[in-house]
Amino acid sequence: MTGPPVLESVTLDLLKKKMQEFAKERNWEQFHSPRNLLLALVGEVGELSEIFQWKGEVPKGLPDWKEEEKVHLGEELSDVLLYLVQLSDICGIDLGQAALRKVELNAIKYPASSQTNTTTTNNGTESG
Repeated sequence: MTGPPVLESVTLDLLKKKMQEFAKERNWEQFHSPRNLLLALVGEVGELSEIFQWKGEVPKGLPDWKEEEKVHLGEELSDVLLYLVQLSDICGIDLGQAALRKVELNAIKYPASSQTNTTTTNNGTESG
């Protein structure tokens, strides 16, 4: 089975347009209210959670995972992303701009200078 051609870069706008076309071709737009999309997103997050449920801590890169497990993970991550893109679109939110703004707000809330060489222990005290 061959998939879509590999693009150099995939944008949120491209995904939004693809999902708009997908829904329109199937006459599914009538079902895509913010509430319905949110509930579908939550369901997909649940499916994503199931993948990790009994694995304990997993190292970066998933070195011990079989290829089919990684493919399945990619599918579930994609489901979450696509519903999130649809939800933001239907709500009139520019997800890319909102995410950049959130990163900026987090940088203000959690300045790098106060986080350097500091770790929080299990009892909530800081060391470093």
